[in-house]
Amino acid sequence: MTTNDVPLLSVLIALPLAGSVLVLAMDERRARAVALATALATFLATLAPLFLFREGEPGFQFVEYRPWVGSLGIAWHLGIDGLSLFLLPLTGFLSLAAVLVSWESVGRKVKAYFVSFLVLEAGMLGVFLALDAILFYVFWEAMLIPMFLIIGIWGSDNRRYAAVKFILYTVAGSLFLLVGFIVMAFLAQAQGGAPSFDLTRWTALRVPASHQRWLFACFFVAFAVKVPLFPLHTWLPDAHVEAPTAGSVLLAGVLLKMGVYGILRFCFPLFPEATAFFTPAVMALGIVGVVYGALVAFAQKDLKRLVAYSSVSHMGLIVVGVFCMNLAGLKGGIVQMLNHGLSTGALFILVGALYERKKTRDLDRLGGLAGRTPVLATFFVITMLSSVGLPGLNGFVGEFLLLLGSFRYAWWLGALAATSVVLGALYLLWMTQRVLFETDRSPERSGFGDFSLREKIVMTPIVLAMFFIGLFPAGLTDRLEPAARQIIAVSAPGPAREGPPAADVHILAEGEPHGLQHPRR
Repeated sequence: MTTNDVPLLSVLIALPLAGSVLVLAMDERRARAVALATALATFLATLAPLFLFREGEPGFQFVEYRPWVGSLGIAWHLGIDGLSLFLLPLTGFLSLAAVLVSWESVGRKVKAYFVSFLVLEAGMLGVFLALDAILFYVFWEAMLIPMFLIIGIWGSDNRRYAAVKFILYTVAGSLFLLVGFIVMAFLAQAQGGAPSFDLTRWTALRVPASHQRWLFACFFVAFAVKVPLFPLHTWLPDAHVEAPTAGSVLLAGVLLKMGVYGILRFCFPLFPEATAFFTPAVMALGIVGVVYGALVAFAQKDLKRLVAYSSVSHMGLIVVGVFCMNLAGLKGGIVQMLNHGLSTGALFILVGALYERKKTRDLDRLGGLAGRTPVLATFFVITMLSSVGLPGLNGFVGEFLLLLGSFRYAWWLGALAATSVVLGALYLLWMTQRVLFETDRSPERSGFGDFSLREKIVMTPIVLAMFFIGLFPAGLTDRLEPAARQIIAVSAPGPAREGPPAADVHILAEGEPHGLQHPRR
């Protein structure tokens, strides 16, 4: 490993932190402008790795390594691979969108609000960059505090209950993760003579089979809470409903992705035998989450709660796809993480815009908006079709790969996973019909305007990204393929780490070996 001459990744983390300090020094009017400038600068900085990343090379790039607590093997260790490459600009862009969405809706404690968002952004970026387990844990825990404040201070009427529930679930899960990290450090010491929290060193360890299953459970519980995977999902609808619009955007767009990211970064490469053992159970929970989330979404009257339960369904499908442990499923899962961040983040922005105009999210009191707000309605329909997976939009790419990976694992799994597409189309089309095209059922029909220039600036890049990924997916899938192949290679149980037997290689294209398929159980 080498240290970059220009610490690009450290700069990515430092920018929002420096901006938060500047916001504290400003009055409220200037605080908004500084927060916006900081979020814009951070987003532009997250684009740099996309242009500088060496395509086709596995492993980490832009690596920074500086000892931190040398006696314990803790270091400031950062790096990027194909798995984290696109999650950085997603985080940067949605953070910028969150600042713009909050421009007029926040009227109290403005400085504290924008400081919370900038600190949250730094924590989210740190999670995707950290290659040291303790550094990862610091960022993982640090980002919970500003989100807790965002929900608890600037949320809706029941905000305190939702904030406490959010923090209790996530912190309880994180304690299991910390125990697992400490045990792994002792295993590294036993095999290498010194404690180490270096993830790149951990992947070379031989974790005893007697340890793998309970260590996998420690790691997996923490990440499953964040996904959230059924039945650990109950904190999510409350958090979404009570959070301000910008909080819901980052919660759905970025924070949920950290659960799947943690599974791919830690569980798969460190505990391959345990991963194979638990795969049937995890897939069962994922399928239950897919169907349960869709059916409960259909029963909702609150528009924001409906979108929240749709996230439970979509994230369940992503978990099923990545646990297929073939190239199609892994690529589909990573692509769909990005797609879900764009589509569901956009849905929450649109729901927030509707609420600002109608002062209600009750589906029984909405309707007829297509004729009164045609621009908003156009964005709403495109975003809904993206979530449904219409060909030509980003959602189709991820769902196609996920279903392909599921069918290649087992036909029955693919059939069950496909229910997410059918059910998702049903409740999302039903929602759109009631909100936009049925007769306005609200007793208050006072005039309100269509999308403002600020709202168009927020939504237009998201919609363009939906079309770009849907029409030109190769630029995304080709760059993340080496990382997906490497995850498959290091996650192969037993002797397959040194090279899989020909009989175990799963073929996706003629003459192209694409990784291992877990044995059917």
